[in-house]
Parts: sequence; C-alpha cells; structure tokens
Amino acid sequence: MSTTTPALHDPAPASLAAPVPVAVAPPAAPSASPPRRSRPPARDGRITGQPAFVLHSYPHKETSLIVDVFTREYGRIALVAKGAKRPHSQLRGVLQTFQPLQAGWTGKSELRILTGAEWVGGMLPLEKTALLCGFYLNELLVKLLARDDPHPVLFDHYVATLNQLAHNEPAPIVLRKFERALLKETGVAADLTRCTGTRQPVQAGQVYVVDPERGPRPARAADAWPKITGKTLLDMEREDYLDVATQAQSKLLMRFLLAHQLGGATLNTRQILIDLMQL
Repeated sequence: MSTTTPALHDPAPASLAAPVPVAVAPPAAPSASPPRRSRPPARDGRITGQPAFVLHSYPHKETSLIVDVFTREYGRIALVAKGAKRPHSQLRGVLQTFQPLQAGWTGKSELRILTGAEWVGGMLPLEKTALLCGFYLNELLVKLLARDDPHPVLFDHYVATLNQLAHNEPAPIVLRKFERALLKETGVAADLTRCTGTRQPVQAGQVYVVDPERGPRPARAADAWPKITGKTLLDMEREDYLDVATQAQSKLLMRFLLAHQLGGATLNTRQILIDLMQL
C-alpha cells in the first residue's frame, strides 16, 4: 500500500495552529499547562542531525514541497524542501511518512529551509489497517500541536506507537494510549482519578461524565455527554485497557474529548477508521 499522505485540508502553514486550551481557576483545573521546553541552541540558525518524522507535505511552487515534520527537540515545524519534486532529487524517496529521519535545516522564520534529510531505518513499515492508524496519528499531531513547541516525551511515544502498530498490537488500545498521551503533553488532559470541584476520588462503581476543560463529575440524568463508569476512568489513568467495557467506553470518551479540542474540525482518517473497524 502506498504511503502517500491523505489530504489534511491544510493549504498553508499558518492554518495549522492548534487550539489554545482554556485556562480555569484552581482547584477545578486538572493540571497547569506544561512549561515550554528548552531546545538545543542553533548555531547561526542552522540545525543538523535532528530526529524527525514527516507528518504531511504539499506542493510548493513548481519543483519544491512544504514538509510538515515532527522533530524531537523542536516540535512541529514547516520546512521548504527545494527541488524535492524533481525526478532525480535524492529527497523524493526520503521524505516519506513513518520513516525515521535525521533532518537538518536553516532559518528562523516560520518556514525554514531543509538542508538535508537522511533515512535512519530500524522500523518496520506500516501496512493495511496499521497504515491508516499511522495517518490518523499524523492528522492528530498536525491539528493539535502548535508549531515550535517541543514535545520530546510525545515524540518518543509516537515512535513507540508506530512500532506497536507495525508489530500488530491491538490498534484500539494503542490508539487510546496515544490519544491520552497527546492530551497530557499538550496540557489539556484532566486527572481522571478526581472529581472536578470537590476533588473527591473517583469511585469505580459510580457513573461519571468528563467535562473537557475541568474533569470528571457524577453523571446527571439530563447529561448529553458520554456516561463513563469510574472503573473505566481509573483503568484509563493506569493505561489498563484489558476490560472490554473499558475499551468501548474509552473510545467514546476520547472521541468526545478530541472533538472538543479540535473545535469542530473533522478528522478525515478517523472517519475512514470508523468505517473500516469501528475504532
């Protein structure tokens, strides 16, 4: 199966800015947004040998591409790959999704200039359903990560997730763990073990809803939000998805929480996955 990235409806780099989490007053806020992480200093604006993955690319002028990459120490950045569309360009076979790269670039503006990219290897290719899951991960990162905001922990989780998918680990469980990690790393994940407002411990035998900006609270009859058992919330916090009920309820909850963070934007790959395997 080809690894050509599906269209993400993202015509210009500026349109990829992630939605800003809404701040709330303590004690209701589940956690403070993580501090901006430091990154290695650039020498004369030139970076070399940075671990990176291509998330998405689109044409730029006649022979070039704009490549959206996820780097370990610099976060999500946009690079102009000059001449990458030319038939004999060495970059044509390198700038592919799900291939671990060592990338270099220069410049300090929003659009940097790619100076080199080398395939590192060491990962199995994604195939069939795992490939679609990989595109889903990339679309989440494009739409929810702000530019130039380093997330090394999330980068490592992304690499681990690709490896798990390539080794045919259960896709629903793998995706739920990544979705939760993404919300945590971007500072918008609630503590699922405590009720918002009261800060009382979540009880396994009770039923809750999760306010996307505040956290769990006991469910009411009139609530339209997904109703989730306390056991599912506690299982999710422990990353324990062995229970079939936990898998089903966590799928509904994460779909609801991600839709809120996306602000109504659609996920093309999510719909494909729903149609194929009801993830």
